[in-house]
Amino acid sequence: MTGAADDRGRGLVVVAGGSGFLGVSLATHLAALGRSVVILSRKPPRPSGPWRHVAWDGRTLGDWARELDGASGLVNLAGRSVDCIKTPDHRDEILRSRLESTRVLGLAVRALDAPPPVWAQMSTAHIYGDPPGLVCSEDSPFGLGLAPAVGRAWEEEFARSVLPAQRPVAFRTSFVVGRDRGAGGGALARLRTLVRLGLGGRVGSGSQGMSWIHEADMNRLFERALDDPAMRGAYIASSPEPVPQREFMRALRRAVGVPIGLPAPAWLVRIGAPLVMRTDPELALYGRYVVSKRLEEEGFAFRFPGLDAALADLLGGPSPGR
Repeated sequence: MTGAADDRGRGLVVVAGGSGFLGVSLATHLAALGRSVVILSRKPPRPSGPWRHVAWDGRTLGDWARELDGASGLVNLAGRSVDCIKTPDHRDEILRSRLESTRVLGLAVRALDAPPPVWAQMSTAHIYGDPPGLVCSEDSPFGLGLAPAVGRAWEEEFARSVLPAQRPVAFRTSFVVGRDRGAGGGALARLRTLVRLGLGGRVGSGSQGMSWIHEADMNRLFERALDDPAMRGAYIASSPEPVPQREFMRALRRAVGVPIGLPAPAWLVRIGAPLVMRTDPELALYGRYVVSKRLEEEGFAFRFPGLDAALADLLGGPSPGR
């Protein structure tokens, strides 16, 4: 990429917070479609790829804001990972990183002559909480607790920050399963390691919902949000076929070729998750079933609606077409 003017001539998309697994996957997808991509992040993605990197801290205005002027679209993925022990400091970082990055992007677009006409924003399916046995859609009530509170605050900040002239799209995203490209690989890489160690069995009751989406479909949703003028508002970004946790791990064992996975009772997970995995046990012990009513009504066709085909593609098959 030779410069900002050339980028805009090819339909520049700015991906804020794009140095992780999701951002690298999306940037690779958009570049393969002929779009120019700028990634805003503290550090450049590794390995390098078909994008330009511009430094930002996710909270203060700077020269990075000029990248948005004349861009065809903005995607905001910024936010600290929730895969951590929920100390008071981590809780604060999880919330602040989402609100501050959204707020400063709102300040940036207000100072531009030609702000991006569409702003696609990451949100979370955790906004619905953990209702046992219920399948949530976009019009389901929000849950209670830390994760739903963060999700509500995040979407409220987005609503305040987006310009009236911009088309806003928010994706309440479930567990994105994808390949490890050196940018973290997402949580699937971690689960695959547990399976290979013989630990990929039922967690707790095993009935908690595992709502998931293949990275190719997540990328196609962002592509559609950028290009389809009819797409507006909040959407659940998840496969139409969520499964219980025990079925997800059974499918993952089949894909990896490990026949047995030891179960983990809830008490053991509550002890082992923070001590061994350095993460929150509730990420494994709780879950939700979510399905998008809006995507079905608008005719979005998932490339990977079923879990077995998705895992076969990611863990053994060729790279999905981008």
